[in-house]
Amino acid sequence: MQQQSTFMAWVTRMPLIKRWALMHCFQEENVSEHCHQVSVIAHLLTVIKNKRYGGNLSPERAAVVAIYHEISETKLQDINSKTKYHSPEFTTAFKKLEDLAERECLDTLPDDLREDFADLLIQKNVDAEYKAIVKAADILSAYIKTMNELRFHNDEFHHVKKGLDSRIKELKEKMPEVKDFMDIFCDSCTTTLDKISG
Repeated sequence: MQQQSTFMAWVTRMPLIKRWALMHCFQEENVSEHCHQVSVIAHLLTVIKNKRYGGNLSPERAAVVAIYHEISETKLQDINSKTKYHSPEFTTAFKKLEDLAERECLDTLPDDLREDFADLLIQKNVDAEYKAIVKAADILSAYIKTMNELRFHNDEFHHVKKGLDSRIKELKEKMPEVKDFMDIFCDSCTTTLDKISG
């Protein structure tokens, strides 16, 4: 018999990790839901980049990188970004913890499978172009979450939107696919079921 791996336990516990834990939320979100949404957005951004702006990336690869981009949170939980980036020392220390958790997750796989996952699980190893797409998708996912919370008059998210607005402005200047996403898809993310149904 082959030795049992705990790799899938890392994945199946992702729904237990609550995001935005320090904030009041109208709609709760877990890490698994977040990674799914980031994966969809990263896939879409890559398709736009390839079709309209001469990109040559794999949308499927972008989606898979996004699925695993928060795997360390199974061990470390979700840390508020204001806390995580409070000081260079804290950021450096936390990035080391994330790297350790990612490597621990990789080590749960059988030896012959690790090479295929090393560039997915360990964020330091992710190709820079895919990392940029997934980071943009991550920010867009947070923006969609923020707009939904504000739609229900949750004042906790006003400062979040202010910070995200400046980050998205920068992304739109560097990544035209982000501008297209905002122009074509973003506003409809807060629409009602009746409007979706026509």
